[in-house]
Amino acid sequence: MPIVKKLLEYLKKNNIAFKHLNHPEAFTSQQVAQAQHVSGNQFAKVVIVKNGKKFEMAVLPAPDKISIEKLKNLMGVKECRLATEPEMKELFPDCEVGSMPPFGNLYNMNVYVDQDLAIQSDIVFDAGSHKDTIQMKYQDFSKLVKPQIGKFGILETKLKLAA
Repeated sequence: MPIVKKLLEYLKKNNIAFKHLNHPEAFTSQQVAQAQHVSGNQFAKVVIVKNGKKFEMAVLPAPDKISIEKLKNLMGVKECRLATEPEMKELFPDCEVGSMPPFGNLYNMNVYVDQDLAIQSDIVFDAGSHKDTIQMKYQDFSKLVKPQIGKFGILETKLKLAA
């Protein structure tokens, strides 16, 4: 079953209010946020990392880049790297590559959310394709996923200033 159908059923079964939205095909989180007319800070970007033998899901606002060092500290591990595209295809066979929803619990993965996303009232995220998104309350998302919150995103403009 494609993840979008599974996800919609999961949200309905848990009595979660949400909006299933469609948009023209877009591949980056910033493009999707723009297509949905929402702030990049509300768009939940998913990054898959591997720490040791375990894959984990990191979720942060669209404009941010992930700090592997900060994420390693949050996870309490010494090694951590970004997942490769072939690994993501294997982990998420029901999703188009790069469009997985932030529901690691549906994939037996721990989820880490950047604190800047956790303060948003609503979030929007990819729902398994480059044309489908879901909008819902962050608190409802947190209730279902039970992520660990920490600071591991770095706003891209801060990176440019530091260079």
